[in-house]
Amino acid sequence: MKSSDSGQKIVNSESTEVNTEKSTEKPTELDQKLVWIFAVACGLSVANLYYIQPVLADMGRSLNIAANQIGLVATLGQLGYAIGLLLIVPLGDVTDRRGLIFKSLLGVALALIGVAVAPGFLWLAVANLIVGITTVVPQIIVPFAATLARPHERGRVVGTVMSGLLIGILLSRTASGFINSVFGWRTMYWLAAGMMLVLALVLRSVLPDTKPHASLRYPELMRSLWHLARTEPVLRQASVFGALAFGAFNVFWVTLAFFLETPPYHFSSGVVGLFGLVGVAGALGASYAGKLADRLEPRKITGISLLIALASFLIIWLLGYALWGLIVGVILLDLGAQMAHISNQTRVYSLNPQARSRLNTVYMVSYFIGGSLGSALGVYGWQLAGWNGVGIAGVTMLGLALIIFQLTAGAHKVEQLKARHAER
Repeated sequence: MKSSDSGQKIVNSESTEVNTEKSTEKPTELDQKLVWIFAVACGLSVANLYYIQPVLADMGRSLNIAANQIGLVATLGQLGYAIGLLLIVPLGDVTDRRGLIFKSLLGVALALIGVAVAPGFLWLAVANLIVGITTVVPQIIVPFAATLARPHERGRVVGTVMSGLLIGILLSRTASGFINSVFGWRTMYWLAAGMMLVLALVLRSVLPDTKPHASLRYPELMRSLWHLARTEPVLRQASVFGALAFGAFNVFWVTLAFFLETPPYHFSSGVVGLFGLVGVAGALGASYAGKLADRLEPRKITGISLLIALASFLIIWLLGYALWGLIVGVILLDLGAQMAHISNQTRVYSLNPQARSRLNTVYMVSYFIGGSLGSALGVYGWQLAGWNGVGIAGVTMLGLALIIFQLTAGAHKVEQLKARHAER
C-alpha cells in the first residue's frame, strides 16, 4: 500500500511536532464547557470496564465461579476493549465522530444489560467481553478533543479530559462497591445501562458536527495502522511505556478485592470500593501533567511517572499490610499511571493531525493489551504467592518499562539532532 493511502507522513520526532500543524477543526469550537463535557463523558463511559473489580469476589460466589475463572472474566473485559479500539476507534478518522459515539453508547448499553442478566460463567464472560469491545467512547472523545484544541493548549486539554477519565475509573469502583453491598452487583449494571442511554442522547445534542479527515476504505484504514506503527518511533515508545504502566496498574486493582478480604483487613466490597476515592487525589494531581507537557519535553515526564509508579508498588508490596501504607501506595500509583498516560498521549496527539484516531488506536490497543496482561499476571501472582506474587508482578512490569526507557534514550537524542539539523 502506498503511503498516501495511510495518511500524511508523520514527523519522526516530538521536538518538531508541537505548533507545526494546521488544525482541521475550528479551534473556537473547543470552549471550556465542551472540555468539561468531554471529561464527564469519558468518566461515565469508561467506568463500565471497572464496575466489576470491587465485586469480583461477590460475583464469583453468587454464580459459583472459582477465583481463576472470575479473574478471566475481568481480563476479557480489558481484552475486549483492545479489540474495540482496533476495530472501531479508527473509524473516527473516516466518519462523523458524533454519530460513532452515539452508536457505540447504544451498543455498550445492550452489553451491560447482558452482564446484568448473566446466569453463569460463560454468559458473563461473553457479555463482559462485549462490554469491553463497545466501551470505546473515551478513545473517540480524547482525539476529538485533541483535534479541536490549539497546539499550545493540547496538553492541558488532554490532561483535563484524561483526569475525568481516570476519576471515572476510580469512582466507578466506589459506586460499584457501595451499590453491590446494598442492592447486589446486578443492580449496578442495570444502572450503568440506563446512564449510557441518557449519555447517548445528551452527547448527540451537544457535540459539534465533524467532517472525516481521510477517505480510506476500511481495509486500507486497517493497513494504515501498521504503517503508522512501523514508521513512527515516538508512537512505538509511548505504546510500550503505556502498556507496561497500565499493566502494573491493573495488577494491583484486579487483586485488591481478594487482598482486602484476607487478614488483617476482612473488608467488604463496599469498603474496597472506597479505595477509589483515595485514588482521586492522585488523579487530580496528575491533571498538571498535561500542563507540564505543554512546557517540558513529554518524554521526561514519562520517565518521572514510571519512577513514581515503581515507588508506589514497592510501598504497596512491602507496607500494604498497614492501612496507611496501602493508602499512600494507591495515591502514588494512580498519580504515576495517570501522568505517564497523559504524557504519552500528548506525544502521540502531537503527530499527524489527519490520523489522530488511528494513532490513538495503535497506542491504546497496546495500552489495553498491557492492561489485560497485568490483570492476568495479577490473578496468577495472587494464586501462586498471595500479596508477594502481586508485588513481584507489578514491580517487574514497571522495572521493565524503566529499562526500555533508558535503552531508547540514545535513539531519542539522535532523532532530536536529526530534527534540529532538518530545521536548519
